[in-house]
Amino acid sequence: MILAELFPYSRLIFTILYGITAVAIIGVVVSENRNPVKTLAWITVLVLLPVVGIILYIFFGRSLRHVRMISRKKRLRLTNRDDIKHLMRSRQVVHYEDEKSDRQQMINLVNSVQGSPYLANNAVEIFTNGKDKFDALKRDLLAAERYIHIQYYIIENDIIGNEIADILKQKAVEGVKVRVLYDHVGSFHFDMSYFKKLRKAGVEVYPFMQITFPEFANRINWRNHRKIVVIDGKVGYIGGMNIADRYLDRGKLGKWRDTHLRVVGDIVAALQVSFAIDWNFMKRELIEEPVAVVEPGSIANPIGMQLVTGGPTSEWVNMAFVFQKAIDGARKCIYIQTPYFLPSDSLLKALQVAALSKVDVRLMIPRKPDSVLLRYASYSYVKQCLTAGIKIYFYEPGMLHSKVVLIDDDFVTTGSTNFDFRSFEHNFESNVLLYSKEFNRRMLDVMRTDMQECSRISLRAWRKRPLWQKAVESVVRLFGPLL
Repeated sequence: MILAELFPYSRLIFTILYGITAVAIIGVVVSENRNPVKTLAWITVLVLLPVVGIILYIFFGRSLRHVRMISRKKRLRLTNRDDIKHLMRSRQVVHYEDEKSDRQQMINLVNSVQGSPYLANNAVEIFTNGKDKFDALKRDLLAAERYIHIQYYIIENDIIGNEIADILKQKAVEGVKVRVLYDHVGSFHFDMSYFKKLRKAGVEVYPFMQITFPEFANRINWRNHRKIVVIDGKVGYIGGMNIADRYLDRGKLGKWRDTHLRVVGDIVAALQVSFAIDWNFMKRELIEEPVAVVEPGSIANPIGMQLVTGGPTSEWVNMAFVFQKAIDGARKCIYIQTPYFLPSDSLLKALQVAALSKVDVRLMIPRKPDSVLLRYASYSYVKQCLTAGIKIYFYEPGMLHSKVVLIDDDFVTTGSTNFDFRSFEHNFESNVLLYSKEFNRRMLDVMRTDMQECSRISLRAWRKRPLWQKAVESVVRLFGPLL
């Protein structure tokens, strides 16, 4: 009876309740002092798309800036150990004679935004295909004596995934402490029996931000995209490759070209700290295993490195800051490899300014990436780049999944970070910065080899693409920050 009496007014009641909710959410958006463009975009969505706007905001609009991955007390315990402390002291070392040089400023930037020191004593091996990387990883895993820490966005239940799993189970049975972190969204389609078998063998396995109800809306937009391995505190891996057969050229898109590094030296301790913080965030347990202390002079031709991590809980947009600083400091060349190119307005302008200033700016992306939406979103920036003089290369043999930025003749950064909004703002990412002319030459050789498998796109030819494609690019670009 009461419902019947209220029914004539149900639309008015709904409108009032929605209005109150929308106004409250708008108040939250405004109070967070975000980028005005984003703030206005969300206000427009909330006003013009009743109900749908609120749902979109719940899933994609909220911020984690004030969430702590680890308490101050635990962070102090983690970094105050003798094996870590000696590395932290090196943050006071001035690597470059000119303290105002671009590279010294980059070192200072990363120190400032996350307290990550410059680490001078490292050796690095580059992998550009899955076979070499997985062969080396399997050898190192089999040689583990104390512990194995593995973190990947995707671990597939396929041939290579099961080969790695068999080794991890074997080492756990031998008494090696094995911990595995995987991203729940990245492996959402996965057969969970894979992880159950690992747990049964004694491997500790945890999903990062497991998607459950009612927490689904709180977590679906946040992805841990890092790919890190630490073995006995002596050997580390970081880069763009997940654990999947497609990296062995068994995928539908043909050749999967990616970049991954095997590292030894002081940087391994930084990888351990990163893993320990993520592990603590999920299990609320602080990892106590030590890392190896590498004596100065023990590595021939050492490479200076820094680890930079970023994510939605960071105070700053660490990855975007690093890319911005690197591009702004370029004097000779900027070479970029990325599977998806969705730059922020400031990064796009920085690349255009560099190219217009006669810096040799080259961008390499796949002609057909693994996402149709991201393909057209990336394509929507091509004309603006070409007009400014940026050279665009489409990788033809398959999927270019490599994430590398090379600047001039002494700086490279690589890791898990794509050149897009999601990596800069929504994903948990990790990159290493390498300050080395010798490593720069090695990576430049790799990129030049890749260019031989690319088609360079001219502005004249690009303007002739179909009208329907131009329309799709323009529409998809609007959703770039959500992709």
